[in-house]
Amino acid sequence: MERSASTAPPSHPRPGTRDFTLLWWANAADAVGTQASGAVLPLLLLGLGHPPQVVGLVAGVSTAIGLLIGPFVAVPVDRGARRRVMLGSATVSALAMGGVSLALTTGHPPLGLVLTAVLVERSATACFEAAARGTVALVCPAPEQPRAIARLAAADQGALIVGPALGGVLYQVARALPFLADALSYLVSALCVRAMRADLAAPTAPASPTAVAPAAPAPPASPTAPTSRAELRVRLGEVLREGAAGLRLVRSSAQLRLVLVWSATVNVVVVTLYFGAVFALQRGGHGGAALGAVLAVSGAAGLAGALAAPRVAKRFGASRTVTVTTWLLVPLTAAPAALAPVAGAWAYGVLFGLVCLLMPMASVVLQARALQVTAPALQARTGAVLATATTGGASLAPVLAGVLADRVSPAAPAIACGVTLTLLAVHTSRRLLRDGRAAEVAG
Repeated sequence: MERSASTAPPSHPRPGTRDFTLLWWANAADAVGTQASGAVLPLLLLGLGHPPQVVGLVAGVSTAIGLLIGPFVAVPVDRGARRRVMLGSATVSALAMGGVSLALTTGHPPLGLVLTAVLVERSATACFEAAARGTVALVCPAPEQPRAIARLAAADQGALIVGPALGGVLYQVARALPFLADALSYLVSALCVRAMRADLAAPTAPASPTAVAPAAPAPPASPTAPTSRAELRVRLGEVLREGAAGLRLVRSSAQLRLVLVWSATVNVVVVTLYFGAVFALQRGGHGGAALGAVLAVSGAAGLAGALAAPRVAKRFGASRTVTVTTWLLVPLTAAPAALAPVAGAWAYGVLFGLVCLLMPMASVVLQARALQVTAPALQARTGAVLATATTGGASLAPVLAGVLADRVSPAAPAIACGVTLTLLAVHTSRRLLRDGRAAEVAG
């Protein structure tokens, strides 16, 4: 995979590992707290007497808010407001979850209060995530970035294991405790960000074929004349162009397009397979314990895969790791089609464990490459584009799995996933082979 011209190192000095350690703890605390409260939020809403439709609506609106807010927040973040956005977001989230916890200790809080607090917290979390993207490039030297990304991915996988379990235990003690724990986790994140010594303001993007320069500032308005509609339209156009800089960079970079296509496709496949397995296990008479076991195995395997990814990529090479991993995922995703009539929970646990073990091998490599080919001043906006495509696609996967399982056959989700990953593997192989030839010619 060739190196883009937009990867000139920042001009300011790089701090040591202390700032990355603080960043890791900020992200880990945020992830564990969010998983702890998110796992029991449906139980809370149902326990307060609200129907399942309300639970689904809250989940859908929360996802939509994250998709909409991220690209807008990315603009001021890339302009230098990264630390302020992260601190403010963590503080607002702590206050929102603290408010939910306090309301639950006083009795039966109204639905409006709970929903408002949850949506405020989700909005602030989306802002924090948008601001955190690209921070690795500002606190880690380039050679250490793949390992740093692997450690962050491992923390996310660990949160998927620890968070729901912690939330369930705390909820059994008192229903307010998971939300109090989430509030405290945001305070930890805020303190870690505040303690970081690095200058988190990204340097100006260098001029290159793939880097997008910030828009020129608008001329100042006359102090005596009110701002005209034409001036407002010009300023709005400049804001939109600056906000779309990440999208333009992704469109102009073959490597970023590969990262987008690979990440979005694999996430859709994994979520589709998961819900296909849920439907199959339900038809087989398996309860929540079986599903919990599948999730636990998958989370542990994902944690191991994320930790092993840098060593695997170093030994076998980045391009070969991505190509081989993608092809290995094909039979694993198609296997449930053959197992659907007879498979038990153990079979799905093994399959999902293998998928989650392999997937980080490629995703960590691709995320590191996306970081390296993106100018620091465009990290947040480019990351927002990649995250929006990945999350947006995955949000449609449950509907896709349900339609295929109900209208076609129980094996249809796995067959569709196998075909999709085969096409992705062919595309990935051709793309990386073309990049390798281009690198040889350039060398």
